[in-house]
Amino acid sequence: MSRTGPTRARAVALGASLALAAGAFTLFFAQRQTGGLWVEFARSLLILMATFWLAWGASQAMLGLWPGRAVAPRRAEPKGRCVILVPVHEEDPRATFARIAAMDEALSETPQAGLFDFAILSDTRSPHGAAREAAWYLALLRARDAEARIFYRRRTSNHGRKAGNIEDFIKTSGAAYEFALILDADSLMSPETIIEMARRMEGEPRLGLLQSLPGVIRAGSLFGRAMQFSAALHSPVFARGVARLQGETGPFWGHNAMVRVHAFAESCALPDLSGPPPFGGHVLSHDYVEAALLARAGWIVRLDEDLAGSFEEGPENILAHAKRDRRWCQGNLQHARLLTAPGLRRWSRFVFLQGILAYVSSLFWLGFLATSILAPALRAEPDYFPLAGWSFPVLPPNETTRTAGLIIGVLGLLILPKLLIAIQAIRSGRATGFGGAWRLMVSTLAEIAMSSVTAPIFLMFQTRSVLQVLSGRDGGWPASARGEGRLSLFESWQASRWISLIGLGGLIASWRLSPELVGWLLPIAGPMIAAPLVIWATSLPCRALFSVPSETCPDPILARQDEALDRWAPLTDADAAPPRQEPQHA
Repeated sequence: MSRTGPTRARAVALGASLALAAGAFTLFFAQRQTGGLWVEFARSLLILMATFWLAWGASQAMLGLWPGRAVAPRRAEPKGRCVILVPVHEEDPRATFARIAAMDEALSETPQAGLFDFAILSDTRSPHGAAREAAWYLALLRARDAEARIFYRRRTSNHGRKAGNIEDFIKTSGAAYEFALILDADSLMSPETIIEMARRMEGEPRLGLLQSLPGVIRAGSLFGRAMQFSAALHSPVFARGVARLQGETGPFWGHNAMVRVHAFAESCALPDLSGPPPFGGHVLSHDYVEAALLARAGWIVRLDEDLAGSFEEGPENILAHAKRDRRWCQGNLQHARLLTAPGLRRWSRFVFLQGILAYVSSLFWLGFLATSILAPALRAEPDYFPLAGWSFPVLPPNETTRTAGLIIGVLGLLILPKLLIAIQAIRSGRATGFGGAWRLMVSTLAEIAMSSVTAPIFLMFQTRSVLQVLSGRDGGWPASARGEGRLSLFESWQASRWISLIGLGGLIASWRLSPELVGWLLPIAGPMIAAPLVIWATSLPCRALFSVPSETCPDPILARQDEALDRWAPLTDADAAPPRQEPQHA
């Protein structure tokens, strides 16, 4: 994409978002209730900032829906060797290594098989976990006859976590490879996609990082399947909008991406930030920083959303998602210290700011709700709003009009893009992979309904995360709990009773102070009060809704993974490796 393309897209998206935010501010402040002008100004300012963030997300979807001429990427047959990096930290080695076995087997059947190696980079700390990895690594070597092709290394220190693990490998072994495909432990990628990414890297010498769009697979719960459906239907459109906005200063999501090794080595060393966590220490959300550093050095960082055959697994319940989101929150807020880092491109700085707003916006919404409930106790009786020596007249009160306008606007920004994406999928024939037009539309409406119910719960989890980080509490980098699924009602109650109490308290306060708002607050307070039930119910298995192409037309790599797991199913940890053998190290 040319430089004018992203510039124009950015101007349109920012202009539309600011205009909608200003409209929300005007609606609220002009239609204020009598008196309490500073309170009303604060409410209007909060809704301006929150609306801007919603409008920014919607603008990305609209850019993705907007028709445009696709520019074919430059391609060439890969000549350089590529290592496929699989960082692991307290993972289930049977499941992780089955994915590696599937990808290695599929690659071995291609003419480019000799170009690819695998390196398993372990940060596992527990002796039991390390012993299991060693045993199953030997089982993987035997199953794939993979001496000198699949390597395993466990660090003695896990300084820098995943980013530090990859940095260590590049320092010690990176010179042997032209490219590195960075995966997560739950990543899976078809051989066609891996080779196509190498072709695009080979064809564009300035391309430092190529990010694919991973689809979610293997979901079984109601929550997991709704996320899987949204990723399959909505994410390609949103990603196309992101690609149009970012151009050659694209995103890196930390996995399912290919990098040019020497570009990464010369540009992406991450120093520890001064001071203690959560704002100091090693960089948690390292991927955004690495993308910015590559762009600063003049390399292209690009998202190609058309790369099919890239997969990952997602969280199966709300609590697992909130646990992972806590780390992302700390990492994104940490980027506040990098906003003024020397040499970064302006767009990279904006991306950092955008990531911060993704979490701070929860405070805007909660602040708006709180001030709305408390407003009657804070109101006075002036008729003019003084600002910088000027007095601005305001219109008569009309709380119902502006509250209704707010709800219509918010629902429009959240729901309209999803409906338009579903309609486009039906018109383009993409609905076949989702079970047909009727099933696609039913699933879309069900996903919208479920998102509306879970949004207040996520709002509270995000608000807690932001407040924890701002208060100096370090969340660290907990091991990912793959496969977390069904929760008991007691577990859900223990984890979310505080949300229920806040929702109930907010509703009671509204009834006492602003009874006219009770009806409007019920769609927010109701799900909060019922949070334990919602979390429990959405963790239950579900197969009736949310068909996706990975199920109706599965990629062959999924079947290969299943076959590898079936072959290893009878084996125990003790059976996986014979005694007196040591894993091969990179």
